[in-house]
Amino acid sequence: MRIIRNLGFAVIALALASAPQARALDKVHAGTAVPLWAFLPLQIGQQQGIWEKYGIDLDITNSGSDAKLQQAMTAGSLDFGLGSGAAMAFAAKGAPVRAVAAFAGEPKTVVIIVAADSPVKEPKDLKGKLVVMPGVGSVSEWLVWQMAIQEGWGKDGINTLGQGGIPANVASIKTHQADAMTGPPEVGYLLDANHEGHVAFDMAKYAPHFHAHIIFARKELIDSNPDLVTRFLKGFFAGVAYLKTHKKETTELAVKELNNTPEIMNRVYDNLSGWLESDGHFDPQAIEVLKTSFVDMGILDTKPADDSFMTTKFVPVKP
Repeated sequence: MRIIRNLGFAVIALALASAPQARALDKVHAGTAVPLWAFLPLQIGQQQGIWEKYGIDLDITNSGSDAKLQQAMTAGSLDFGLGSGAAMAFAAKGAPVRAVAAFAGEPKTVVIIVAADSPVKEPKDLKGKLVVMPGVGSVSEWLVWQMAIQEGWGKDGINTLGQGGIPANVASIKTHQADAMTGPPEVGYLLDANHEGHVAFDMAKYAPHFHAHIIFARKELIDSNPDLVTRFLKGFFAGVAYLKTHKKETTELAVKELNNTPEIMNRVYDNLSGWLESDGHFDPQAIEVLKTSFVDMGILDTKPADDSFMTTKFVPVKP
């Protein structure tokens, strides 16, 4: 009987030893340049338990601008950041971060917004005027400069000012301290609904080959823990996949996270859901456009080498 009992204990011990052990979640800090509809896969992952599936306990911080996001990553307070393609210039200039995936093409989330009584209706109306935006080094500033160059005014043909978040910029156009602001279309739609402003025109035509949104990772993390980078990207693009097939749930989350209306968030969903990339791949033509622009706009003296600001070893992503 004792032999049988001991054998039974041995079988149980063996079963316990071979059972999958619960894995402690890795605490990960992610940041966004500004609150945007396109960044919702982060919150979708929290809401739907996607991050836990990939062994991640995620917290999310809004930095307020691309420059502040890059500063936080450089300081080590953020592991990953969601920003603009233009922000790859920070890495090219020496910031210890790299672009690890792209998730949106032409800059559909940047439009020119003006006050309800503004005379600005088309690009030519902004020559020599002041446009406010979240911060310097942002996709907004890049696009405004591109507009000025392509319209024939030169980079100095328009004035830009980075002054923080969207509320400050809205206040500036409503009080006519600025002629226009850059922002996501949902801000213009909400101002229009309240008869306070509207979208004058969009900026996508100035960058048909572009990466509007990029995922950045700290270089130290890429080198020391590539598995975590892989899992983060899988979690993010699993969130993108959920977004693309769950309009109702995404809109409900967007209303809460972006403090907007269901009508406007449904409108944004219809316009942008198909625009988000599903696997994080980089478009070589878009990368070349960005590299050339860094020189044209005086950000860098020469076109940077790709490996100075990006890596392709994590893409395409397959959640």
